[in-house]
Amino acid sequence: MEKAAFEGWLESVSTTFLTLNDQQRNQSLDHLISLSGAAQLRHLSNGLETLLKRDFLRLLPLELAFYLLRWLDPQTLLTCCLVCKQWNKVISSCTEVWQGVCRELGWRIDESIQDAAHWKGVYLKAKLRMMQLKDQEAFETSSLIGHSARVYALYYKDGLLCTVFSVDYNDELDLLVSGSADFSVKVWALSVGACLNTLTGHTEWVTKVILQKSEVESMVHSPGDYILLSADKYEIKVWPLGREINCKCLKTLSVSDDRSISLQPRLQFDGRYIVCSSDLGVYQWDFASFEILRVIKMQDPANLSLLSFGEVFALLFDNHFLYVMDLRTEDISGRWPLPAYRKSKRGSSFLAGVTSWLNGLDGGNDSGLVFATSMPDHSIHLVLWKENR
Repeated sequence: MEKAAFEGWLESVSTTFLTLNDQQRNQSLDHLISLSGAAQLRHLSNGLETLLKRDFLRLLPLELAFYLLRWLDPQTLLTCCLVCKQWNKVISSCTEVWQGVCRELGWRIDESIQDAAHWKGVYLKAKLRMMQLKDQEAFETSSLIGHSARVYALYYKDGLLCTVFSVDYNDELDLLVSGSADFSVKVWALSVGACLNTLTGHTEWVTKVILQKSEVESMVHSPGDYILLSADKYEIKVWPLGREINCKCLKTLSVSDDRSISLQPRLQFDGRYIVCSSDLGVYQWDFASFEILRVIKMQDPANLSLLSFGEVFALLFDNHFLYVMDLRTEDISGRWPLPAYRKSKRGSSFLAGVTSWLNGLDGGNDSGLVFATSMPDHSIHLVLWKENR
């Protein structure tokens, strides 16, 4: 067929083909394929591979490729890295993708680090650590032996574990505060050991005192003011930190007006929020307004106690296990078995260790002491982070 005649015929067939429905088009293609020889089939195969098997990671601009990759789950991303060197190079260079999957695991993100390979490595380490938490492989145990009688109270701060009761201190202010079974809170001068003030108003043992700088403003305090918190079985009291005698309590917090609900002997204050567990669950107050922001209900709150509360995770325990809770979902991420021990009602015989990881793991803060408690044999049982190799 002459070229001109062929072009006219092709134009006519193309125009007619466009008027067909999908089924008719498929039938037409099937018929043409059945009439084709080896040369035509080889040409068709090469053409289809080019049309249908396009490598979008090679063809698309990096910005669009990164956008599409953000929709993939982490396991799929890792699988795609195995396709070829080019795919691995592109996927491993997307900082936002790997920062995002790390953030989903509760990992703390340093935005100043823009090295994508770094964040891919952090994700792999984070995934391993979270799997270890789930499979009870994240921690290890140890013991401190040396006391000849039972240890009644533990205190841990700045890496130092001591056997003292209900105290906190601040070197900058040269102050130490203590709570007592005589229902009082005392403020001491560290350098000379003299009592500067005695705060009264509690009607139960003062089981916890906290000395902390406020980070928010309200009608009774400003950012930067040092605040003293004290807790007993039913109430949390907020005190101004001054040296005047018989200073007045700024605010009293409780979860029931008739004292029908007890507070557990765990109190936490970071300058913005007050957190305490009770027989109903974990309560979080906004320090600026003293309003209750959140109540985390638990299946057995009378036996499940709060150890420490962060921005991402919380550490809880009962008579049998240590628990890590993801505060974003309130699901338990992992647990660790505990030996038989006496859980003191006043909360002095057990404590949390390093707690910075509760605000988000960063690959470096999952080390050191997690939990400590005194044992019936006079030893101190320790739960420590296992080295993440």
